[in-house]
Amino acid sequence: MTEPLRVLLADDDSLIRTAIDAILRPAAGIELIAQATDGRAAIDLTVRHRPDVALLDIQMPVLDGLAALREIRKLAPAVRVVVLTTFGQDDYVAQALASGAAGFLLKESAADELEYAIRAAAAGNAYLSPKITRQVLERLPAPAARPTEELAKVGTLSEREREVLIRLAQGLSNAEIGKQLFVSEGTVKTHVYHVFAKLEVDNRVQAAMLAQRTGLLDG
Repeated sequence: MTEPLRVLLADDDSLIRTAIDAILRPAAGIELIAQATDGRAAIDLTVRHRPDVALLDIQMPVLDGLAALREIRKLAPAVRVVVLTTFGQDDYVAQALASGAAGFLLKESAADELEYAIRAAAAGNAYLSPKITRQVLERLPAPAARPTEELAKVGTLSEREREVLIRLAQGLSNAEIGKQLFVSEGTVKTHVYHVFAKLEVDNRVQAAMLAQRTGLLDG
């Protein structure tokens, strides 16, 4: 029998902890094993329990989530870290990804998105909330020139994969993309996987930025 994914949660907001606990408690194959209210406690509990995934809030007392993330990556590199944020804090995305975060998730995300992010992180994949992808993209300057190497990678995509990439870069979730293209969410996930592989990117933000640089969003 497969062992459940062991998750640690660190957030100083008791309402957030209660809400996430309520979401994860009935989730099949996921177990919330520990909770912390500050960054230092998050590090200590991570080192002690070695969860599969740690969910870290950014703004916490004693030590913030980004500092805790960097320390966890040093002391427990096998632990995958998903950073929790509120809408509008996209300035932290680059810092978190550069520090080794496996995901970036809005606190107001739906239950199924939280579960998906945890499973994706545990499987070694990167996950970023579609809304965060859109926020980051809107703040980027227009590219001065189209990079030849990236244009060649885009050229390997099928027509359907291009359609998925454009909608992904527009900030749509997999479910929303599926509705627009009249295909199942599972089919969209497969296309997204192929897009990431062909473009040699790890997450939605990187894919969206490449789509912008190569002019796919100009039409």
